[in-house]
Amino acid sequence: MFGYNVNIPISDAEVIFINRVIFHCDLNNFYASVETVRNPSLKGKAIAVCGRTEDRHGIVLAKSEKAKKYGVKTGEVIWQAKKKCGELIVIEPDFDEYVKYGKIVRQIYYNYTDLIEPFGLDECWLDITASEKMFGSDYETAYKIKEQVKKETGLTVSVGVSFNKVFAKLGSDLKKPDAITVIREENFKEKIWGLPACDMLWVGRSTDKVLKKYGIKTIGDIAKTSPEILSSIFGKNGYTLWQCANGYECSEVSEFGSVSEIKSVGRGCTLVSDLETDDEVWRVLLTLSHNVSKHLRGQELMASGVQITVKNNDLKSVQFQKKLCFSTQNSREIADCAYSLYLERYDKNLPVRALTVRAIDLLPVNSSQQLNLMFDINKHMRCEIIEKTALELNKKYGRQILFEATLLNNTKIPSDKTDEVLLPAGCKI
Repeated sequence: MFGYNVNIPISDAEVIFINRVIFHCDLNNFYASVETVRNPSLKGKAIAVCGRTEDRHGIVLAKSEKAKKYGVKTGEVIWQAKKKCGELIVIEPDFDEYVKYGKIVRQIYYNYTDLIEPFGLDECWLDITASEKMFGSDYETAYKIKEQVKKETGLTVSVGVSFNKVFAKLGSDLKKPDAITVIREENFKEKIWGLPACDMLWVGRSTDKVLKKYGIKTIGDIAKTSPEILSSIFGKNGYTLWQCANGYECSEVSEFGSVSEIKSVGRGCTLVSDLETDDEVWRVLLTLSHNVSKHLRGQELMASGVQITVKNNDLKSVQFQKKLCFSTQNSREIADCAYSLYLERYDKNLPVRALTVRAIDLLPVNSSQQLNLMFDINKHMRCEIIEKTALELNKKYGRQILFEATLLNNTKIPSDKTDEVLLPAGCKI
């Protein structure tokens, strides 16, 4: 077992001690690998799991190792992928099967520890600190897990082994497929500080772009930059980046089956075709906001802020958010805020192919609020009466017996809704 013992002053009275063994297990080419297990004749061939061709023009959701070698990329349309790989086999996704295999693999992990935190369907963190005496060294345990997954499911997994979640995740990304990468206290600087900053968890495209403006290009550059400077650029997230790059990240791995506190609720989907007008964007945002509102009401929560994610037809995304002047569950108020964000912040020269609306800064529905003098409480109450009446009628007489006339027009949301996702706290978009 290895450990990393360091004192990090968080306040004058608080000190954190780190001494853990963390795995990050990432199932390789998950969707495509499941399809190969289900149909062994596909083994070794170039395959791509895509949305329905008639709905999405064949957007690639996942690809096999052979397809990856031809340069096939997630997010590109099928004709582009086939231009790179003429022998590409296209398969429609079966999400029920992917969920089933994800559960089977997590049950295998449970043989080794009860501290298992999913990060999507195909990734999990495991804390096996207390399991060493039962299963051997960190590497031996990782090897046993990897081989058991392969034997029982036919899937391969890459395992990152380290002393915290961020470096374990980085380790599983460094070598694929069917591999184990160990990042220890004594060698993490040599192994990862030379890597691009965007390789580290929580450094997305927009953050990486800002970092480069300041000449910060690698993980080591982040580590060596003053935390005060990073905080002045990114707020509290800047200090988090500095902690992660220096190996000070110490968040716990959740217990198997635990339900995290809901910190945000969102709905998103990839559209049938690009949205060409602001009116089309409004209709999609309103539809998604209705779904967000229903979930908030079901959880007895209300939103104090709204966040939107907009992807262009290259599936490159940008994210914007702002506070509401009054916390709400109302779909129209959520949609109005989302639409204003789009109009104010998004580059209209870029086509819109996917949208997500997220309710953030959640509060219990009975929380007291300080009214903003500029907020029209009477309008809010009228909106609530209308929406609650519509919900009651739809519940009594059938779904969508009553809805906004603007939604009679085509929203370009796919009929199968396979891309529609519920986004609880911490999920990737």
